[in-house]
Amino acid sequence: MKKWLLLLTSAGFQTLPTFLPTSVLQAQTLNQTDDGFRGIWYHIGKLDNEYVHKYSGGLGTYPANHSPFSVYSPEVKKTFFCFGGASKDSKPSLLHEISYFDHTTGQVARPTVVLNKATDDAHDNPVLNIDAQGYLWLFSTSHGVERPSYTHRSRKPYDISTFDKIEATYFKNGKQLPFDNFSYLQSFYQKGKGFFHLMTHYERGILKYGAKKPRRTIGYITSKDGIQWSDIKDIGTIEEGHYQTGGQWNNKIGTSFNMHPDTEKGAGLDYRTNLYYVETNDFGQSWQNAQGEKLTLPLSTPQNGGLVKEYRSAGLNVYINDLTYDAKGRPIILFVTSKGPDPGPSQGPHTWQVAFFNGKTWEINPVTTADHNYDMGSLYVENSTTWKIIGPTEAGPQPYGTGGEVAVWLSKNQGKTWKKQINLTPNSAFNHSYVRRPQNVHPDFYAFWADGHARQPSESSLYFSTKKGEVFRLPRQMKNELEKPIRVKP
Repeated sequence: MKKWLLLLTSAGFQTLPTFLPTSVLQAQTLNQTDDGFRGIWYHIGKLDNEYVHKYSGGLGTYPANHSPFSVYSPEVKKTFFCFGGASKDSKPSLLHEISYFDHTTGQVARPTVVLNKATDDAHDNPVLNIDAQGYLWLFSTSHGVERPSYTHRSRKPYDISTFDKIEATYFKNGKQLPFDNFSYLQSFYQKGKGFFHLMTHYERGILKYGAKKPRRTIGYITSKDGIQWSDIKDIGTIEEGHYQTGGQWNNKIGTSFNMHPDTEKGAGLDYRTNLYYVETNDFGQSWQNAQGEKLTLPLSTPQNGGLVKEYRSAGLNVYINDLTYDAKGRPIILFVTSKGPDPGPSQGPHTWQVAFFNGKTWEINPVTTADHNYDMGSLYVENSTTWKIIGPTEAGPQPYGTGGEVAVWLSKNQGKTWKKQINLTPNSAFNHSYVRRPQNVHPDFYAFWADGHARQPSESSLYFSTKKGEVFRLPRQMKNELEKPIRVKP
């Protein structure tokens, strides 16, 4: 089949016919200043009913398995954030963009387009982190192995104007190879040790029933400098694989994950189930469960020492939203359960739940019910007893679609019971989705998300809220280098 190669010139993109394979088509590093904030709209899973897609919408801060999208730096009093932006083409391409909110002036900077990812797939959204010297790192992920991944580092500390492509390498079977493919990335950084990344890689030819499908194998990889990486060490290899969502508390890094069944019927990611948790306190040298019992990785059977709750026998799907810790370093997992993968009420209820390890056992309590599997929010621990959830739990203008109206839920007894505190986004035109907690969160940039029509392609805007519940939209069109975000009145 004839392919088309996009070439970047001083006049923009030129489309040239070529017979090169798809794997040769690569993204372009741009380092261009955008004139506003436009999020990517994305869909997957075409359906022949009123819900149109398995999930779709403004997904500039998607998915839950990517983090962080934003990091607060007390050294410069700025929250740096990245997002999946949209080009201005008739069929928008995914742009990896970065900006910051200046907590001193209350202004946001015009975003820098670091690269055009040459796809519209929001699974390729970027991840951001900051090293000990203040350099900004942008990790450009890939959805599977069809497209390459990229690593960029800011040319100057705390400066978004120019990024350099890093030719990263890793070890595999004793050989040093280009580190140019990673999926579902979560980036953690420890001073003195460097980067610790949770990620997914794909293995084929090992499934019993899905001979043509890959297993989504979850693992981790480390690097002192972000350039030379270790080998990938597996965490979970159960049946068809996993989706994982990680968290960090001091030197502890943990991950929560589900499993994808390898069965003749009801197989794969659409039937993700069970809830697991493992952690390391020594940068991956050893692993344990929440109870402190040592584990040997990878976990390879459904019943293992990392199991938090078995949901498979109940026929329930598990969608993990967030993982965080209380002041004692005890894990708290926010997740959704439902009866199946399809949108609409027939496979509900879509129950938001919190699993908390209290020091002895796991406590699991419901929060509320929403109307979609991919309604995603974040969990905040504000003090020893008060926890908060910010997420699209309320029905939006496109009900039973991805996202909805964003609400704040409060618990004053360590998650045992929850009460809705406020609706942040009433009477919206589009659904809001994928509400993300910044790393090292500051109260003036407390949650970060996007909106978009949940049924059909639309424009998508980016938002953030303060801890007090004030909502701001990032300007879609900017004339100046720095401008105030736009207050959204409730």
